[in-house]
Amino acid sequence: MKYSSALFALGGLASSAVGATAASAASTSGPTVYMIRHGEKPDSGNGLNAEGLERAQCLRTLFGTSGSYNIGYIMAQQPKSNGKRQRPLDTVKPLAKDLGLTVDTSCDRDDEDCVVKTITGYKGSGNILLCWEHEELTNLAKALGVKKAPTYPSNSFNLIWTLPPDYKTVASITSEKCPDLDK
Repeated sequence: MKYSSALFALGGLASSAVGATAASAASTSGPTVYMIRHGEKPDSGNGLNAEGLERAQCLRTLFGTSGSYNIGYIMAQQPKSNGKRQRPLDTVKPLAKDLGLTVDTSCDRDDEDCVVKTITGYKGSGNILLCWEHEELTNLAKALGVKKAPTYPSNSFNLIWTLPPDYKTVASITSEKCPDLDK
């Protein structure tokens, strides 16, 4: 599957929604969900490497108040007390601070039911940004109802999966386009 020119069916119509365009298509039945992978990691150990920290800063502009994603809720997988699984939280923490939001880390990495319940039960304003470990993103999309969920490439850190409110399809896959990181 080519991600740079991904074209997916949306409600029987071809959609080539790019980035925030899908946000404007959100219906009143719920928020659009944007799924991203955590930032780059060091060769060994926990946390983010220099590129991952740079990506976290880039997301502040992309998903922040100057962007058009209208993020009202942020989820990241629950970190372990020993520092493992901390990357998703570290990736979105600067953005959450800018938006005045608390990152919801109540769901464990492999607890798809918890994520589905949280997303489908969300009654706030704005859309949802979900930052997770890449191998679990496919399972989360399937749990939300996506029949043909893509696989997040292990060598990518920049893809945004856009799930419109019916959560039956990944309507677009786009790049975060972080300068000096995503070419």
